[in-house]
Amino acid sequence: MASNWFEYLVEVFPHQTDYAGVVWHGTYVGWMEEARIGALRSVGVGYDQLVALGFELPVVDLEIRYHQFVHMGDRIKVKNRISGLTKVRIPWEFEIESLDGRQRYVSATTTLVVIDRQTGKIRRQWPPLLNQAIAKLMDLD
Repeated sequence: MASNWFEYLVEVFPHQTDYAGVVWHGTYVGWMEEARIGALRSVGVGYDQLVALGFELPVVDLEIRYHQFVHMGDRIKVKNRISGLTKVRIPWEFEIESLDGRQRYVSATTTLVVIDRQTGKIRRQWPPLLNQAIAKLMDLD
């Protein structure tokens, strides 16, 4: 597993916060999804391509730990990488932190599986496009 992370930059807008200007807890999950899609896109795979091939990648598990508040107007990065890949599950690890890396706001993991859109069943054999993308993401230097 490569130690490098794919980084997705975010600016916090007012609609992502509560009345006190603190990011609403569910917003982080959306950023994690955007970062994961961005990571796939960075190695040449659009999520729309997987859907067109008849596959989905639903989240089947989510663990999230909030360390510090993020506020309206902050600029942050959502780092993500695949960690501990198995034949069925794709575990994705996230760290949300300040741009300079000095402040960690959130750490999280999600687990995805590959679903056949037609049958709704978990696929043990993944499309070659996804296998190639995962290989590229795990070999990033």
